[in-house]
Amino acid sequence: MSGQKPPNTANRRAFLRGAAASTLGAVAAGRAVADDPDPLITELQPWAQGLGDGVDATPYGLPIRYESDVIRRNVPWLTADTISSVNFTPIHALDGTITPQGCAFERHHSGAIELRKEDYRLMINGLVERPLVFSYADLERFPRETHVYFCECAANTGMEWAGAQLNGAQFTHGMIHNMEYTGVPLRTLLQEAGYDASAKWIFVEGADASSNGRSIPMEKALDDVFVAFKANGEALRKEHGYPARLVVPGWEGNLWVKWLRRVEVIDRPVESREETSKYTDTLADGTSRKWTWAMDAKSVITSPSPQSPITHGHGPLVISGLAWSGRGAIARVDVSKDGGITWETARLARPGEKMALTRFYLDTSWSGEEMLLQSRAMDDTGYVQPTKAQLRAMRGENSIYHNNGIQTWWVRATGEAENVEVS
Repeated sequence: MSGQKPPNTANRRAFLRGAAASTLGAVAAGRAVADDPDPLITELQPWAQGLGDGVDATPYGLPIRYESDVIRRNVPWLTADTISSVNFTPIHALDGTITPQGCAFERHHSGAIELRKEDYRLMINGLVERPLVFSYADLERFPRETHVYFCECAANTGMEWAGAQLNGAQFTHGMIHNMEYTGVPLRTLLQEAGYDASAKWIFVEGADASSNGRSIPMEKALDDVFVAFKANGEALRKEHGYPARLVVPGWEGNLWVKWLRRVEVIDRPVESREETSKYTDTLADGTSRKWTWAMDAKSVITSPSPQSPITHGHGPLVISGLAWSGRGAIARVDVSKDGGITWETARLARPGEKMALTRFYLDTSWSGEEMLLQSRAMDDTGYVQPTKAQLRAMRGENSIYHNNGIQTWWVRATGEAENVEVS
């Protein structure tokens, strides 16, 4: 740089102004310092005049108090007691795809139990050469795998079958999480026990009072099911099945048995009343679809939404949401601002991953017009997310499970949003 003249200050400022203006209309999104000085940037603030907390202040890090509203919430009237109930992930307040464990929804049938690692046991029995019992320490000795998968309750969005009911993405779509799980493939443990190759099913149960027994086809068990003992790099939380749970990628959450204690190899499914109700979807003509395990492609706009209104005024706007499919990877997401009349292709934050959440964005601008926001997901099998009308034409309005219909948010001129339906 020796001998060179410094850049012309006026030209440099002009260049910076031009660069800012070319980025999504950033001039409209910010404020000109010279025209409207902001004391929060031009004056020394209290937090810069003293010392902050030391490294030992919070040995296990917690969110700052300004984010205290980013929490799981339940619907008090949904169940008689919270012990056998559900709460909801605050998807409206999150970005990216990984769900922090402390925000991931809970679903319990007899409450979250406390089980020490030292007391944990997992039995493999039934049609096997040698029934085995594994301790937690035994599981840690097997080769492990790490995968990111979503877990969705089959009843997610179930309240919306009869029309717009709950006013918030957290409540309509929040029975879902997406975490990085680490554990041992179930096929490894089945091979260790010498499972009967002619067996067609396994029966799994948990260590809690409900046991939550479920039958799973052997084909799925040998494919990608695994016993997880870590999530997002740390031990499972109590409410997520500590110290070990079953992970059944792409399939409904009631199969993801927590506090997993037994896997029995069997030749036919256990047809309990509870299992039958979970595995069937009643159609409009009274017949039922049986064993509807896989979660079909689905999406929802998380912002703007009823719990995440537009507050910054007119100008640049990022419409953001989540898409997922239990049958493959998300290939594309379209967004409509007019209730499905016209569509724009959204930008995926990264290429879709098999049976994991995908974040999408539509970078646009807003001048105060009302919008009917919708998103429509497509997976790599070619499946296209249906409208609610299409679902109801096939299955009526009395279903509970597997509602993957397109969601509509009505955004008013004030920026507030409401759960509505369009014809």
